[in-house]
Amino acid sequence: MPRALVEYIPHATIVECNVLYPGPRSTTEGHRKLLAENGWTFSSVDIMDADGDVALPVPGAKEFFDETWGKPGVIGPFTPGNHLREVHVGSHLLNYDSMVVFTHFKGHPSGGYGGSLKNIAIGCASPRGKREQHGDGWIRGELFQEHMVEAAKAVVGHFAPRICYINLLMNMSVDCDCAGMSAAKPECPDLGILASTDLAAVERASVDLVYAMSEQHRKALVERIESRKGLRQLEFMEIFGMGNGTYELVRM
Repeated sequence: MPRALVEYIPHATIVECNVLYPGPRSTTEGHRKLLAENGWTFSSVDIMDADGDVALPVPGAKEFFDETWGKPGVIGPFTPGNHLREVHVGSHLLNYDSMVVFTHFKGHPSGGYGGSLKNIAIGCASPRGKREQHGDGWIRGELFQEHMVEAAKAVVGHFAPRICYINLLMNMSVDCDCAGMSAAKPECPDLGILASTDLAAVERASVDLVYAMSEQHRKALVERIESRKGLRQLEFMEIFGMGNGTYELVRM
């Protein structure tokens, strides 16, 4: 499916960044070797942090937290110093002026679920940017979800309005694709493909479709989402002005 999409978009380049955890994708050389071994030779692939990283500002972060922290009725708390004002991304990201976010929607060990938001927040971040989101102590829960939203807002701020999101709700395991062959076997039926120019809408619709499945099919994935406070991604996106969680499904 990625091959078909790339062929449809003239002059498309697949982009990646090196990872924070040990393994072949932690270095550019190892990353390129693994890509070749797994057949990602049908398109140019840019390891965006091959030449270092740059800091992208999180649009409106300072103003938002200065105004919002401690305000009655706002879901928080927003503790000064615990939120990102900028995030480091691969320096090559600045070479592009548009992005199609093509995401396999599934569970995730830290995020609860991994959709388009996680794809750009973690995927566009250099190892330093990934560490900024995870924290030195590898934070989890709501604060990690909020960090991903902030990092994603930096990427969206760079590309908007020339950015769109496609979530593939197919072959959904509770584990991230990075688990490889050790990932848990999917228990969910394939639900289809969602696309939108609104990040909050496509993420909310994806999660809603998961929750609408039968108890038997949704149980493992919903437990993973809720045990990691993954719904905070949706909640915080709307609070932080990342789109509209109200949507209409248009079937094609």
